[in-house]
Amino acid sequence: MWSLHCSACAYVLPDGTKLASLCPDCGQPLLVEIATPPSRDAITGDASLWRYRAALPIRANETPVTLGEGMSPLAELPHLAAEVGVRRLWVKDEGINPTASFKARGLMMAVTRAKQLGLPGVCVPTAGNAGIALAAFAAAAGMPCRVYAPETTPPPILGSIRAFGADLQLLPGHIGDAGKATLAFARESGFFNVATVREPYRVEGMKTMGYEVAEQLGWRLPDAIVYPTGGGEGTIGIWKAINEMLAWGWLPAGSRRPRMIIAQAAGCAPLVRAFHAGEERATPWEDPVTYASGLRVPGPLGDRLTLRTLRESAGDAEAVSEERIKHGTFLLASRSGIDAAPEGGAALEAVRQLVAAGRLASDAEVVVFNTGSGASYRW
Repeated sequence: MWSLHCSACAYVLPDGTKLASLCPDCGQPLLVEIATPPSRDAITGDASLWRYRAALPIRANETPVTLGEGMSPLAELPHLAAEVGVRRLWVKDEGINPTASFKARGLMMAVTRAKQLGLPGVCVPTAGNAGIALAAFAAAAGMPCRVYAPETTPPPILGSIRAFGADLQLLPGHIGDAGKATLAFARESGFFNVATVREPYRVEGMKTMGYEVAEQLGWRLPDAIVYPTGGGEGTIGIWKAINEMLAWGWLPAGSRRPRMIIAQAAGCAPLVRAFHAGEERATPWEDPVTYASGLRVPGPLGDRLTLRTLRESAGDAEAVSEERIKHGTFLLASRSGIDAAPEGGAALEAVRQLVAAGRLASDAEVVVFNTGSGASYRW
């Protein structure tokens, strides 16, 4: 079993199986705490994230809503390491997940819990990939689904959302505007809003990326993890996994935590700005513009948790221009065969910029995440 704990105050919901959204006392995100720390020996099963079932909020008699997500490849790329200036570089390719992005992990977990709770339907605001993932897993669960997306979302992504049968609503503006419409619809309809960190289970699916990195590296951690960050749930989830693995004895005693580094687009970098200003919260970005739609999140609800992660890990935050995002995307794809999304290109370019600025050591071992498939962005 598990309980839910507020990430900001003392609120606890002892029975984590009950319906929950944000903390009722302070309005901040809730996080899952597994009651009985699982042994690493409990990791069994095929090459999917469900090999970590003992560490996830699901009861023994429950059947997950799954499409085979997780255990994405981790490729070491020595030639790219040399180009960006680090000793060793791995790229973890989340684009091979069902629905072609890392969002499959979190939305799988959210829909699994929604299905078990018997909710009438689910809804979400999206910059793109979350909408595809929710639509697909809702279809697999037989649940109604509504998705709100900006009109500027890449057409291939919108086509996929429609193909999975979701009720797609397009709006002018950005994901913040879609978020307001989703909140209003959830109040009217009774559908459950599964927006980033608004419910506690998407982070639980995301944390499996951290388990996988450690297992794929032979149960050790890199010096740094670079993650392209919009809403923050991936960064938050990986850091949660690292702390769990250390607390549960999955990693050797004395293992050093990696530096968590986020990459954002220069045209929408609220977390980068807040980090370098020493702020605990991010001020929403004015007029957010970037081709990397997954990074076009001007006011992330997970801002406080993401910034806390960066500071706890002695991490960093870097903004990348549109020109350099395109360069990094082409470099990653053309030198690795990975179908890189622009978010992955931003993360790779952030490594080069940080090394050049002396903020990331040239002898570092670095894992970069490509969070989705480049095919989603092609007209």
